[in-house]
Amino acid sequence: MPRSKLLSLAALALLSGCGPLGLYYREGVAVSRMNSDLTDCEVSALQKVPVSQQIRYTPLRMVPVRICDSHGKNCVVTYEMEGGDPYTVDVNKSLRKKVEAQCMTAKGYEWVELPLCPTSVAGAAPKTVTTVMPPLTPKSCAIQRGGGRWQIVTPG
Repeated sequence: MPRSKLLSLAALALLSGCGPLGLYYREGVAVSRMNSDLTDCEVSALQKVPVSQQIRYTPLRMVPVRICDSHGKNCVVTYEMEGGDPYTVDVNKSLRKKVEAQCMTAKGYEWVELPLCPTSVAGAAPKTVTTVMPPLTPKSCAIQRGGGRWQIVTPG
């Protein structure tokens, strides 16, 4: 993999922890129950809308290459073709996510995105993880606790 792509992926991985926490929410429900319901909905969606991998190709393009003699004279322009690299895409992925969301909505959940808590709030909060979905207010925020675990906080 080219170095520029590796650097882009590394930057994306670092920034992925900077955005809001998105989750299915239903007040008073245990997080373990939400995770179980989500797994059920993911399996159901996969059965209804199976993976459909298709091979696609990156666009082809002609790149001019200038070749000159050792004195920089008698230059000739040739062309090289770039692209045409194969990659796969699951064409059913977005539909499967919609079916998953419908299933979770039918179970009483809604998709919410909570902003990450400011450092001052995160530092003052007890070091724990949310086990039961608390009531949310416009002030509610989330603290990432690692391993896919998080804490929902509502500053006073």
